[in-house]
Amino acid sequence: MNRREHRTGWIVPRDQRGYPKIMGRVVRVGEDAWVSQSDAAGKLGIVLIRIGALIACGHLTPAENPAGQAGVTRASVDAEHHWRQTASLRAKLTRLARDTLDFI
Repeated sequence: MNRREHRTGWIVPRDQRGYPKIMGRVVRVGEDAWVSQSDAAGKLGIVLIRIGALIACGHLTPAENPAGQAGVTRASVDAEHHWRQTASLRAKLTRLARDTLDFI
């Protein structure tokens, strides 16, 4: 392994990486309270890249399991799933507008 591979993390598979250290709001939780990003995307019925957008907008809570793998909290996934099932069209459009403005 050369220095560049070690420095950039190419050796560690993506699903086993943690969050960057600059993300200060990442919580470390137990396995029972942690969900991988791909599993969260599957439960919510969205593509994986949307998980990052939901984290950036504050709708999902980023978390690391005891092994240091990046994911989200099970509680935030359950809350998002419930919101998607019960929110009115007006609430969804309001959230879309707010998130669009916040993301820009």
